[in-house]
Amino acid sequence: MLHRGLFAVLTVGMLVASLASLASGLGSSCSTPITSGTAGPNDPFWLQNIKHQGIAAFNSNPGGYKVFRNVKDYGARGDGVTDDTAAINAAIQDGSRCGQGCDSATTATALVFFPQGSYKVSTPIIAYYQTQLVGDARHPPTLLAAPNFQGIAVIDADPYLAGGAQYYTNQNNFFRAVRNFVIDLRQVTSGGATGIHWQVSQATSLYNIVFQMSTAAGNQHQGIFMENGSGGFMGDLIFNGGNIGAWFGNQQFTVRNVTFNNANTGEYFYALYFKAHFTNPIYAGWNWAWTFQGLTINNCQIGIDVSIGGTTQANQAVEAESIIDAVVTNTPTFIRLSEDSNGSLLGSLVLNNVRLNNVNTAAVAVNGGRVILSGGSKTIDSWAQGNVYHGTNSAATWTQGNIPSIQKPTGILDGSGRIFGKTRPQYGGYAVSQFISVRDQGAKGDGHTDDTQALKNIFAKYSGCKIIFFDAGTYIVTSTITIPAGTQIVGEGWSVIMGSGSEFTDYNNPKPVIQVGSTGSTGVVEISDIIFSTRGPAAGAIVVEWNVHDPAGQQGAAGTWDSHIILGGTAGSNLQGAQCAKLRDNGNNCFAAFMALHLTSGSSAYIEGLWAWLSDHDLDAGGSGQISLYSGRGVMSESQGPVWLIGTGSEHHVEYQYYLNGAKNHYIGLAQTETPYFQPSPVPPAPFVTNTAYKDPVQGPGNAWALTVTNSQNILVFGAGFYSFFSNYDLACSNTSNCQQQIINIDSSSSIQIYSLSTLGAVYQLSVNSKGIIPASQNQNGFAQTVTAWTR
Repeated sequence: MLHRGLFAVLTVGMLVASLASLASGLGSSCSTPITSGTAGPNDPFWLQNIKHQGIAAFNSNPGGYKVFRNVKDYGARGDGVTDDTAAINAAIQDGSRCGQGCDSATTATALVFFPQGSYKVSTPIIAYYQTQLVGDARHPPTLLAAPNFQGIAVIDADPYLAGGAQYYTNQNNFFRAVRNFVIDLRQVTSGGATGIHWQVSQATSLYNIVFQMSTAAGNQHQGIFMENGSGGFMGDLIFNGGNIGAWFGNQQFTVRNVTFNNANTGEYFYALYFKAHFTNPIYAGWNWAWTFQGLTINNCQIGIDVSIGGTTQANQAVEAESIIDAVVTNTPTFIRLSEDSNGSLLGSLVLNNVRLNNVNTAAVAVNGGRVILSGGSKTIDSWAQGNVYHGTNSAATWTQGNIPSIQKPTGILDGSGRIFGKTRPQYGGYAVSQFISVRDQGAKGDGHTDDTQALKNIFAKYSGCKIIFFDAGTYIVTSTITIPAGTQIVGEGWSVIMGSGSEFTDYNNPKPVIQVGSTGSTGVVEISDIIFSTRGPAAGAIVVEWNVHDPAGQQGAAGTWDSHIILGGTAGSNLQGAQCAKLRDNGNNCFAAFMALHLTSGSSAYIEGLWAWLSDHDLDAGGSGQISLYSGRGVMSESQGPVWLIGTGSEHHVEYQYYLNGAKNHYIGLAQTETPYFQPSPVPPAPFVTNTAYKDPVQGPGNAWALTVTNSQNILVFGAGFYSFFSNYDLACSNTSNCQQQIINIDSSSSIQIYSLSTLGAVYQLSVNSKGIIPASQNQNGFAQTVTAWTR
């Protein structure tokens, strides 16, 4: 786990250590493996000076459109005095991008770069759809709110319009990233100020950000305001001061390694919502399921204020919070919980390995201050509030107290006994000369040229010798590409590798588009800012086959960060409304993949923020045009571990979203799924067929499994949101929790623990050997249904 006091340079030391191991896993003929950075102490971040020649392959003007834009090229000064708002927004908006009036688009991605400096802003920086805002990772720039700042937040990812309308549909607000900034609100001394308005959904991330806020009594500052959406991942954040460190309201989210220091308490008014008593640093307005991994709270009044609603949809508020590996110091109250009108505490809460230092009360009821969990200086091992289940017993035990210690799989803990976490690599100490551009080496990335041989040549020559920079673009490959052990890849605004052609069309003979490591290989692999995709038809495409295992003693050395598997719905995929309109007979043309991700038995993997999505709508048709696509399988793991799936999602695949078969030693927190909208018409495995070579599981009655587990050991699921909204495209079933009968299946030979499970639309929340065990009717919790714990 990263040290919480570090910022900006936190990646450099880790990278020096991890890259030093490359020689043990090189897949190339490299004679001088890259083992450390050579940037000088005053050099800018490599991203600033590397040649930028990336393209938006399917833009109407690919030759003239700029993917990379430096805000100083648009007139920003970064001197802390000049108002840079207009210049920054000009950099974001350049090139007919997807702003007001455009719900979504995939033809105009942008990476907006901020060199070192202090950028004064007086109104919001409006982050358009498919935008990355990236600061210098070596010397993070400051976004300085001017004393006269007016607006909802310094960065606004979904602006409000007159009458309450917004730019984007919150649950479809994809492809956003902000990283490497200091956001300073301290010059705003009257009224409120917010750092980021983050109303977003999947494929979004916040990384490596410090929020500087006032510590004066009565201040109205807050770091993050998030009132809606369907996310998502954020990590490596520090909140200093403020009235509210972060207001969190979103269907589900994973938060890793966040620190809150010196927050106040107070009463705050939000015109768009409601008056409430807020306590800092975290106010949770509503959710279905959130997981916090690695939480530090210092010198605050109240750590987490949870607004709990009731057991009906009309009472929707916070349903489930799960917190693992927290340290709370000099904070009178760690958690404050609301009650209903009868004084009953509602909602689900799971605490594991929470260290209290000088905390008067661990948990208290807001009405009357009734102590629920005492404080002091101690460690809370495992504690829960909510319905707890065991084995095949359908009877719930409502629990508010200690539960048996949560068992941690082998190899997933760091040296201090916490769940291991690793920040995304940014190569802050590396010089431009240590990178190689794939376009400079002959790859085109134009969405039309076959780049297969060019990419094979690049990996053969440069893996381990250079960090491989995928200039923005769409790289077509027509046969399997192997990424050797010893490779680091970084994209530019989510560069796309797209499998296409006859090699990937036969679902009876599936083949990988990308192999990460050859079978049995060992070494470092780092992949960030890449989208793996297919061009239809691709019924035989295993989009990513993951074979590499990290070297002994190097946890998380093989992994992905902010990389995704996106199937259909995007320009160039041949899997959009024109080809695959909803309910139309499209023959074989709308098969998008055989499987999204396969973790093979010899692999290990650290996967953070990955979304394996089969599109349900055309992203270039305003977000409202539903389409009918088919992907046979989501994420299958046969790995013996260790595997970390942190902040991942898998949606709309025919047979399953997650399948653990003979797997061991996995940590999953939080996982999010949706069942295909067209099911049960046809019933799975249709339109695919059962494949015994890939050990297809027993099917559920008419619908895909969110999670199915066979013969697997030492599996910990710490937070899950598994949803089924439709039956043959009819949404009405979600109101009666009758879209499918079963949604999770565990066979009797597997050892697995599940905490903080929220489901929607399933009659049974969990089955053992395909027999429904936990009826959702026992666990209504706002809109969703929540199981606080199920263990064997």
